[in-house]
Amino acid sequence: MLDLSPFEELVPLDNGLSVIVARRADGTPHATVVNAGVMPHPVTGAKSVAFVSAGRTHKLSYLRADPTVAVVVRAGWQWATVEGSASLVGPDDPAPGVDPERLRLLLREIFSAAGGTHDDWDTYDRVMREERRTAVFVSPSRLYCRL
Repeated sequence: MLDLSPFEELVPLDNGLSVIVARRADGTPHATVVNAGVMPHPVTGAKSVAFVSAGRTHKLSYLRADPTVAVVVRAGWQWATVEGSASLVGPDDPAPGVDPERLRLLLREIFSAAGGTHDDWDTYDRVMREERRTAVFVSPSRLYCRL
């Protein structure tokens, strides 16, 4: 199993602010910014990089078609990149053992793993549900960094 500690060490330094790169159908890169953290995959239990995406985004459609993804977290001049395969867990991407209640808690866990806090979890849950938020888990195949 790949050691994600270099990535994990950088997460609290800037709320897991990360760039993800997915592939469009024509092979060109699609890059966007997310807040990411490290936590166990809800089905496999393997340590993964995780982030949350709104339900109808381009990144999700690209990851459904081709799960190849890279995630780069940085703080100052330190950075770590994880490359791997994404799996989606959400209202449009069911996963074994993840019912709506487990998804609600999972979205909170990812938010917290990326350094987020919230004063009103009920509002957070409502917004996540309304936006059809999806959890993305990156199973790492490669990590490289400059710390």
